[in-house]
Amino acid sequence: MTLDETDRALLQALALDADQSTARLGQKLGLSQPAAWRRIRRLQQAGVIAARRLDLDLEKLGFGVTVFLGIKLATKGRVSLEDFERAVSGIPEVQTVDHVLGLYDYRLRVVARDLADFERVLRRRIMTLPGVGDVEANVLLSEERRRGPL
Repeated sequence: MTLDETDRALLQALALDADQSTARLGQKLGLSQPAAWRRIRRLQQAGVIAARRLDLDLEKLGFGVTVFLGIKLATKGRVSLEDFERAVSGIPEVQTVDHVLGLYDYRLRVVARDLADFERVLRRRIMTLPGVGDVEANVLLSEERRRGPL
């Protein structure tokens, strides 16, 4: 799919606030409401817009700690990647599971109420997963969200 400047401007506006009405988006971009709606629909059908999500404030929900874990699977047991992925996906505190290339096999984003809660999740849930070998933890101090290029 080829994107024109209006498509890119529409995507940038939606990235800032996906909850805007098509009338408001049209006003900003010099389009009618139906034209803005048609463009959004076309971008959704083409898979350019995969989903719209809520951006929750985890701290206000009681999750004050975010930790990134690097997980290296043990090679001795030859645990399948699918077994690990299926098991780790069942842990509610694990927000993302990224299969990566490099020193570690997986990168997890884990949220917890505090460090004691994170230690409980790490010891009782993550370290007991099939095939877990080396683990490295990095505690998130602050986060700056940057929009990708459009």
